[in-house]
Amino acid sequence: MKAFLPAFALLCASAPAVAQQSTTAETAAVKQTIQTFFEGMRKGDSTLVRSTIAPGAVFHTISSRNGATQVQPENPADFLKAVGTPHQQVWDERITFDKVLVDANLASVWTPYEFYLGSTFSHCGYNSFQLVKLAAGWKIAHIIDTRRKERCK
Repeated sequence: MKAFLPAFALLCASAPAVAQQSTTAETAAVKQTIQTFFEGMRKGDSTLVRSTIAPGAVFHTISSRNGATQVQPENPADFLKAVGTPHQQVWDERITFDKVLVDANLASVWTPYEFYLGSTFSHCGYNSFQLVKLAAGWKIAHIIDTRRKERCK
């Protein structure tokens, strides 16, 4: 039994390092999915955007109308069609990763953003992504965002 204790202690001490490496790799994979989503938007490539979205995904936008907060659904199929329809200006959503939380096959990501049509500022806000890890990798299951023109960086 005494010979077993040092090996057990070593195993326990190394477990957080293995978990940290796994979490770091998963965090990078989650970020890559979101970066690919926005790369597809910039390129007008709906196939690339579609590759990042889980089956049954849900999109919402939070807005204010006449001082009242509203939650508006957006159909992912309509969004993909809009992305893939030729438009004169590049849709350039510039994000930073504020929070990335991963547990098993679930990730939650918080990203402040500024949206530009070509080089012209349009609006800003925050995105909240929920991702799920499927057989094909991390996919976006839910996006909800805020949109405003004031109080931007």
